[in-house]
Amino acid sequence: MDAVFRALADPGRRRLLDSLNARNGQTLSELCGQLDMARQSVSKHLTVLAAAGLVTTAWRGREKLHYLNAAPINAIAERWISRYDRPRAEALADLKEALEAPMREDQENPFVYTTYIDATPERVWQALTEPAFTRRYWGVSLESDWRKGSAMTWVENGVRTADPEQQVIESEPHRRLVYTWHTFTPEWAASHDLDPGLPARLASEGRSTVAFTIEQLGALVKLTVVHSGLRAGGTLHGMISAAWPQLLASMKTLLETGEPLPAAEPAGQPG
Repeated sequence: MDAVFRALADPGRRRLLDSLNARNGQTLSELCGQLDMARQSVSKHLTVLAAAGLVTTAWRGREKLHYLNAAPINAIAERWISRYDRPRAEALADLKEALEAPMREDQENPFVYTTYIDATPERVWQALTEPAFTRRYWGVSLESDWRKGSAMTWVENGVRTADPEQQVIESEPHRRLVYTWHTFTPEWAASHDLDPGLPARLASEGRSTVAFTIEQLGALVKLTVVHSGLRAGGTLHGMISAAWPQLLASMKTLLETGEPLPAAEPAGQPG
């Protein structure tokens, strides 16, 4: 956590986070243009932010995209803001302002989260794809042969959701998995005791996509999740932003201890 506070102490690095919060997933050149900073300076700042876990990267073809990572921010909130009076958290004011800055409703705002797991890439892949795993920490069974272009069926609370648009987009076992998000049906909403009008609102925002990148990092696995195709300020973005951190923490706990965290509240589930 010391590295996070050191990274946030520099105004240039806070400006970089502001820029990524306004438009997540930028290249180095785009960030330089946005901030009118020298390429070398931006690159050095990004290195510090990445070392603190505040920025994570993902490749799109030949482009290296930079994303604001929510994991250290959640840790700060849990340790400091939730335990002390808000005046004692004034050191986080710039970051809080950046995270709460308004965004255009038509602007895409991908959710990105990076976590480190004491497991092997093979075990993390199993946790993402095998129903015996996903049921324990997610409460969802994902049925697919996990080949590129294959269909997926979601089974949750006794409700099976199948749709031709639910499919695997990329599949490199133990390295990378990308698939489209599931269809929100009235049956799904009823199984969670949610607002009957919620599926229609979610459908109006379009179908999103989630990508998992698995990287060996010494004895640990670095797992990066990028949930894209989300409307800024949209209903789904709010739901998954609250749910992914708990879901991934539960998966990490399951792999490292054999037991998942307590289940999330239904309304907060990303599925």
